[in-house]
Amino acid sequence: MDSLNNRTALVTGASSGLGAEFARQLARRGCHLVLVARRADALARIASECESQGVSVTVISHDLSQQGAAEALHSEVKSRDISVDILVNNAGFGVHGYFMSQPLARINDMLALNVVTLTQLTQLFGRDMVERGHGHILQVGSVGSFQPGPLYGAYAATKAYVLSLGEALACELRGTGVTATVVCPGVTATEFLDSAGQDGKMSFYQKMVLMQADEVVRQGLEAMLAGRPAVVTGWLNKLQILALRLVSRRFAARAALWGMRLD
Repeated sequence: MDSLNNRTALVTGASSGLGAEFARQLARRGCHLVLVARRADALARIASECESQGVSVTVISHDLSQQGAAEALHSEVKSRDISVDILVNNAGFGVHGYFMSQPLARINDMLALNVVTLTQLTQLFGRDMVERGHGHILQVGSVGSFQPGPLYGAYAATKAYVLSLGEALACELRGTGVTATVVCPGVTATEFLDSAGQDGKMSFYQKMVLMQADEVVRQGLEAMLAGRPAVVTGWLNKLQILALRLVSRRFAARAALWGMRLD
């Protein structure tokens, strides 16, 4: 499935940031869209922008952190007789700060969205793709997938799960016509840091490696179409991941803590 023209992609977390940019770039490639997020008004704006590219857009306002959300979304898409060719599991958020001080309810919601719902959506829509013999599954990981992430400890752990699952699926799905790819960006110019609790502040490290969303998405889609199991976006991020192979995880954790401190 080299061309995305007239295919249909489901993008979660599509109301802003990387999700909105995935929607824009997929629309420019002629891909019809199912856009999912909580904020209906923001989804409507993105949908209107994408429809100007001549593709059809279905908007579904849905809180994917709730129990049973994946099954409900899959049932709704099926009830509308929509076949999803590309699943972009983008929805997710982080919680910044020392782990022992983070609100437990917020962590639980993050685990539900970043891990549980992602896993369920992957299986539900992935089964449909395997049955049809074609499709792409694109998961959004992080450079935090590769190392301990002090001040984003639980978040980084969820992204380690995403990378491990995605790479395993890429192996399992060989020969089915379905590919699985994990795109692993570093710090990106989106609402992520503010929603995580950094309140407009950035560490020196974050400022140094900051990438724009359009470039992250472009590299992610290219890797997906090439059938690559995983891609780290940006040369500074790639260099960081290569350097991790040369040091202990203990050192990597301490270096990460130093780099992520806002003071």
